[in-house]
Amino acid sequence: MYTFDSRIRYSETDSEGRLTMASLINYFQDCSTFQSEDLGLGVEYLKREHLVWVLSSWQIVVEAYPCLGDEVKIGTQPYGVKGFLGYRNFAMWDENGMYIAKANSLWTLLDTNTGRPATVTQDMIDGYGIGEKLEMEYAPRKIIVPGDGMKGEPIVVRKHHLDTNHHVNNQQFIDMAMDYIPEDFVVGQVRAEYKKQAFLHYILIPYVQAEGGLVTIVLQDEEAKPYAVVELKRKEQEEI
Repeated sequence: MYTFDSRIRYSETDSEGRLTMASLINYFQDCSTFQSEDLGLGVEYLKREHLVWVLSSWQIVVEAYPCLGDEVKIGTQPYGVKGFLGYRNFAMWDENGMYIAKANSLWTLLDTNTGRPATVTQDMIDGYGIGEKLEMEYAPRKIIVPGDGMKGEPIVVRKHHLDTNHHVNNQQFIDMAMDYIPEDFVVGQVRAEYKKQAFLHYILIPYVQAEGGLVTIVLQDEEAKPYAVVELKRKEQEEI
């Protein structure tokens, strides 16, 4: 597994001094990006080959939220490839080697010339290698959306929502969804299913459904076609 060490920064924490979900996801994204760049399979390689990886789904399980100044290790490893699909695990550990968070993700490789799926290259398979699947309780990729939810204020895609692929970054969708949980709601698990890409100036309309310890947020277009579905599961306060 590819890893790097870090320390929780003030800019990565919330009002309680703990790592935010957005920062945790950014650590995971940075980890896979570092691995790709170190292997020569990063941004420039993908541009040259007219390819792009698009995230199809996340499942992130949080065991604990580290505090400002804590030493952490972040890791990632692909564990499977099937045609144009790539399966990748992520993890974060504390300084004692205990899990802080585990994650599963599914990625789709697209041809940027055609917008259609492209078979994972042999260079990628040889470079990344295929590791063992991380032990965790795997949830289904598809998220069941409850009935009609509460409509939120439309969100206009701004420049700060975009990444190097010029579409809304997957973490930004989750950050938008986090605005719809109660103040005392501590997230223990995030599931996100990405349906289609959103670009600068697009309008996203949130629909929110809360049921027990779950809050499901659908971010959709004006024709009710979803860009992303995010499910947030409550974590008991004493488990943090």
